[in-house]
Amino acid sequence: MADSSDSSGSTQENPTPGASPSGSAGTPLAGSSAPKNPPQLGENSKVPPAPAASGATSTTLEDAASAGSGVTFTKTYRQYVLGVLLFVYIFNFIDRQILAILAQSIKADLGLTDTQLGLLSGLAFGIFYATLGIPIARLADKHNRVNIIAICLTIWSAMTAVSGLAQNFWHLLIARIGVGIGEAGGSPPSHSLLADYFPAKERASALGIYAIGVPVGILFGNLLGGWINEFFGWRNAFLVVGIPGILLAILLKMTVREPPRGHSESTARSVEQVPFIDVLKTMWGFKSFRQLSLGAATQAFVGYGAIAWMPAFLIRTHDMSSGQVGTALGLIIGIAGGVGAFLGGVLADRYGSKDIRWHMWIPAIGFLVAVPTSIAMFSINTLWLILALYIIPAFAVNLYSGPTFGMTQSLAPLAMRASASALLLFIINIIGLVFGPTTVGLLSDMFQSSLAMPDTESLRWALILCSLVYLISFYNYIQAAKHLKKDLATTNQS
Repeated sequence: MADSSDSSGSTQENPTPGASPSGSAGTPLAGSSAPKNPPQLGENSKVPPAPAASGATSTTLEDAASAGSGVTFTKTYRQYVLGVLLFVYIFNFIDRQILAILAQSIKADLGLTDTQLGLLSGLAFGIFYATLGIPIARLADKHNRVNIIAICLTIWSAMTAVSGLAQNFWHLLIARIGVGIGEAGGSPPSHSLLADYFPAKERASALGIYAIGVPVGILFGNLLGGWINEFFGWRNAFLVVGIPGILLAILLKMTVREPPRGHSESTARSVEQVPFIDVLKTMWGFKSFRQLSLGAATQAFVGYGAIAWMPAFLIRTHDMSSGQVGTALGLIIGIAGGVGAFLGGVLADRYGSKDIRWHMWIPAIGFLVAVPTSIAMFSINTLWLILALYIIPAFAVNLYSGPTFGMTQSLAPLAMRASASALLLFIINIIGLVFGPTTVGLLSDMFQSSLAMPDTESLRWALILCSLVYLISFYNYIQAAKHLKKDLATTNQS
C-alpha cells in the first residue's frame, strides 16, 4: 500500500520540469532556508527534488517539508481534497447502507430471518470493519495515505458489486465481510489527511463537512437501492452502486497529493511510528477521549440499529414499496442529517473558540433531544407524523460528528493520528455497528417467539427500547466536557 521506495525507504517524487536530477536547478531544500515565495501546491503542482543525501536517491514530501521547503497548499486545493474525500465517504455509506433498503426483498428471495438480516448488517460487516481499521491505520501513520484509501475504495466497491451475485445467506455473508474489510481503510487515513490539510481552528468544520458523507451516502443508498430494486431487482442494485467506486479510486489516486505530516501545525516533519500499545495508553489515558468514545459508540448502537431496520419497519407497518421508503428516508436522513453534521462542526469551531467544552456540549444536547422524539416516532401509527418526527433525531444525533472526530485529532500526538481515529472507530463500531443492528433483530425475533407478537409490533418495540440508549450518550459527552481542557493542555505540552 505504500509508495515504491528505494533502499533507504524514501518515496520517489516527480521532479519539477527543468530540474536536474541532483536538484541544482530546483528550489534548494536541505541545508538552506525556505524560499520567500513557497510553491503553491494545487492539482498540477510538483514538489521540487532535494539534493541527494549520502545513501539516498530520492525525497519524500515529508522530507521536503522537514528540510525547510516551505510547502504550502492553496485554499482551493485544500477544498478540492476535502471534496474528493467527501465523495469517497459518500460511496462508503452508499455501499454500507444499501443492504438496509434491500433487506425485505432479500429476506423474501433468500428466505432469511430477522436475526440473519441483523447479522449481515451488523456482525458480519462490523467485526471486520472495526478490527481491520487498526492495522490499516498503522500503515497510514507510516505510509502513503492516498494510496491506502484508493486501494480500500476499490476493494469495497468490487465486493458491493459481487453481493448482487449471492445465491444464499452464506454467499451474501462473505460478500459483506469483503465490504467491511475494504471500508476499514476509508476513514482513519482520511481523518489523518484532513488533519494535515486543515489547522486545529478549522478542523471540526472540515471533519463536519466530511461527515456529511454519512447522511448523503444514506440518501443515495436509499434512493438508488429502493428504486433500482423496485424496477430491476435487488441484485442489480448492488451492481449499479458498486462499480462507480472503482472509477472514483482512480480519480483519487491521480489528483490528491500526500501532505507532509503535521503540515497544518507548521511543524511538518517525518515521524517515527509508535507501537499501538502506546497509542492505546496515550489516548485511553485522556479521560475526555474515554468518555467521548463511549458516547459516540452508544450513539452508533442506536443509530446503526435504526438505519438498518427503519426501512423494514415502514414496509411492514405501512406497506410502502422499497422505492417509496428509499425516497422518504433518503431525503430525511440526507438533508436533516447533512445539515446536522455540517452545523455540528461549524458551531463547535465557533463556540469552542470561547469555551472548548462546547465541542462536547453540542453533541450532548443533540442526544438528549433525540430520546423523546425517537420514542414518539416508533410509538405512533400515522405515517406522515412518523416521517415528520424522524427529521428531529436525524438532525440532532448528527451534530456529534465534526466535534468528536475533530477533537480526537486534536488530542492525538502527530505520529498517532490515523491510529487514534482507528481506535475511536473500533470502539464505535464494535459497540454500535456490530451490536446495534444485530440486537434489534434478536429482540424482534425474541418478542415474536416469547410474546407471540407479529413482526410489525416486535420490531417496533425493539426499536423503542434501543432508543433509550441515547441517554447514555448524553451522559458520556457531559462527562467528556469536564476533562477536555486538562487533556488538551497535556497533549499540547508533549
